[in-house]
Amino acid sequence: MTSEVDETPGTSEALGYEQARDELIEVVRRLEAGGTTLEESLALWERGEELAKVCRRWLDGARARLDAALAEEAAENAEDAEGR
Repeated sequence: MTSEVDETPGTSEALGYEQARDELIEVVRRLEAGGTTLEESLALWERGEELAKVCRRWLDGARARLDAALAEEAAENAEDAEGR
C-alpha cells in the first residue's frame, strides 16, 4: 500500500508540536471524509494515534516547564518575603 500515512518508524519523534497537530488534523479530516479502504482507514487511525501521542508529549513537556517556572517564581517570592 502506498499512502500518505506510511511513515518510517521513529520519524514521529522528530516532529514539532505544530507539525504533528497539523498532520493529525489532516488524518482526522480524511477519516471523517470516508472513501478509503479498510486497510487505509486502519493505517490512518494508527498514524493518528501516533501523532496524538507526539502532541501529548509536547503538551506534557510544556506543562512541566510552566510548572517549574511557576514554582521557581513562588520560591523567589517566598525568599523575598522572608528577607523583609
